[in-house]
Amino acid sequence: MFRIREKFALSDSFIAQYRGRQPKWGPLGYVTFKRTYARVVGGNAKASANGRTEEYWETLRRVVEGCYTIQWNHCQNLKLPWNKDKAQRSAQEMFRLIWDFKFLPPGRGLWMMGTDYIYDRGSAALNNCAFVSTDELQVSFSEPFCFLMDMSMLGVGVAFDTKGAGKIEVHKPVQGADTYAVEDSKEGWCDLVRCILDSYVGLCPRPAHVDYSKVRPMGSPIKTFGGIAPGPAPLMESVANVDKVLEARIGRRVTSSDITDLMNVIGKCVVSGGVRRTAELALGDPADSEYLTLKDPQMHPDKLKAWRWASNNSVSAQIGMDYGEVGAQTAKNGEPGYFWIDNARAYGRLKDGESWVDQKVSGTNPCAEQSLESYEICNLVETFPSLHESFKEYERTLKFAYLYAKTVTLVPTHNERTNAIMLRNRRIGLSQSGIVESFEMHGRREHFRWCDEGYKYVCKLDRIYAQWLCIPESIKKTSVKPSGTVSLLPGVTPGIHYAHSKYYMRTIRIDKTSPLIDHIRKAGYRVEESVYGDNTLVVYFPVMTEHFDRSKSDVSVWEQVENIAQMQFYWADNQVSATVTFKPEEAKDIPRILELYETRLKSISFLPLRDHNYPQAPYQEISQETYENAHARIKHLDFHSLNTKEEQDIFCDSDKCEVIGIEPPATFPEEQELPFGEGEK
Repeated sequence: MFRIREKFALSDSFIAQYRGRQPKWGPLGYVTFKRTYARVVGGNAKASANGRTEEYWETLRRVVEGCYTIQWNHCQNLKLPWNKDKAQRSAQEMFRLIWDFKFLPPGRGLWMMGTDYIYDRGSAALNNCAFVSTDELQVSFSEPFCFLMDMSMLGVGVAFDTKGAGKIEVHKPVQGADTYAVEDSKEGWCDLVRCILDSYVGLCPRPAHVDYSKVRPMGSPIKTFGGIAPGPAPLMESVANVDKVLEARIGRRVTSSDITDLMNVIGKCVVSGGVRRTAELALGDPADSEYLTLKDPQMHPDKLKAWRWASNNSVSAQIGMDYGEVGAQTAKNGEPGYFWIDNARAYGRLKDGESWVDQKVSGTNPCAEQSLESYEICNLVETFPSLHESFKEYERTLKFAYLYAKTVTLVPTHNERTNAIMLRNRRIGLSQSGIVESFEMHGRREHFRWCDEGYKYVCKLDRIYAQWLCIPESIKKTSVKPSGTVSLLPGVTPGIHYAHSKYYMRTIRIDKTSPLIDHIRKAGYRVEESVYGDNTLVVYFPVMTEHFDRSKSDVSVWEQVENIAQMQFYWADNQVSATVTFKPEEAKDIPRILELYETRLKSISFLPLRDHNYPQAPYQEISQETYENAHARIKHLDFHSLNTKEEQDIFCDSDKCEVIGIEPPATFPEEQELPFGEGEK
């Protein structure tokens, strides 16, 4: 896939400085890293069962060496200049900046960069999110659904639209005589789903029987990608659910509901298939009343419980539209969200005016921070302005964050259609987290100056490196993602969001069988049985927000939206992803906000801000005294000798848009917030 002649290595004397050391973790940082991003040392089935997982210095060594291996081999393959000494100095500086949490690769990068899987199978697993349109559903019915399934199984969150509604008729499948043997691979699962889908539009016969015997049994290790095999049950259920959706539509054309249901059925399969998290976003027509009621718990309780929980639903908004009806629905339950496609096509940063360099944009990713063409994927990197003392320091960080992101675009994916777009656009997303903390630390005006000057610097870097690497400049380069577990490592506020409070308990769920638990208990953390009976334990982490002025409950909906607009103006040439929280008395303002800001935003979503009374909530405000007492009991954590992998996690890098693999409850709160999720929505 990507020809590797030689592998880059950091010098042993440099690495010796970091062996046995730990960085300055945030309150949940070390546990999150070991639970989520550290690979098993050795990487084979035997090591997976008996070995230990990486320490942070080992992960960074793999990541940085992988990044420079890609650069080196790209230059060798094209016979371009390469200076080994300069590369060694550069790689060491990248290592130090990641170690000090000046920036971080995405969770995808922490998990996969530097593995042979990337060189052998392509770069898709290094990318965060993707978009696929169903606009050409009549040309290839199964392709958008199989693209979502394929990319989701690699951990890429995928958004989709419903433009294929009405474009193809469902037929009764022609019964074949053969037995279909499912291959034991991601490709094998996708091929079966493709066959079943295409049988409903007359492109192939329906197999007489499906043989699942080649699919490895539940609990078997997955040697190449990592994780534990789920057995064939999720795939069998997925096929049965596809039949439930399409059999009811025989003789009629597919609707937006059918498209969304099929995507959700596949998303559920991926979540159940040994991958606990994935991400989906549906993008529908704001005038489609059927689409707008898909997640109404009164109208569709069975389908909502069965699979419609698997996506966040948004609309493709048009400037000048009437926001009254959709805005009122958003005010009630937080959906739909909004994406202004014309703004995404016409603008980079709003400050720079119309350019129309991105005219082929057809959608966005599940967290709505990237403008994307159909079948395009995106690669994000996270920087932390609040952990920098000066703009000069931050500017240096931007160079290496940019270099990591650009390097990922040098490796093609396994999908030819995706490569035709990605290798042309080279789209990346340099993001920021801890933005509100940076407001408090540096001042709002100074932060926006950093954004403005930093963006210009990134554009300058792109011109220089594109010429050196002999590749196109990136069509867009910056964004703000909502962040999730990545921002927990240094302990900064995620994305552009405000802190929950000055002092709070942050809970995470860990499998009862995890070797982490005994060490966490011995270190003095509070551990409880999950009240939901899901075989997990809940760990409480006391958190103090260092740079704190106001909590999210103290900030008006208007100020939050203005922050997004300012970051869209000064920083993001892609988009700013944010879930704006609003109080009950502010709900009436949402249609006005949408109308007033429709020319200054590319995307936005909302969530009602209410007091949640359910136990073991992700965020629980506490007093300073409670925090100090809990913090005083905490001792040193050491997981060095442990195999800390519970089960393979897949990341879109955002709690906002992740689908978490736990069955939803029988009843749903009004705002559809599941009481066991770690995210906002």
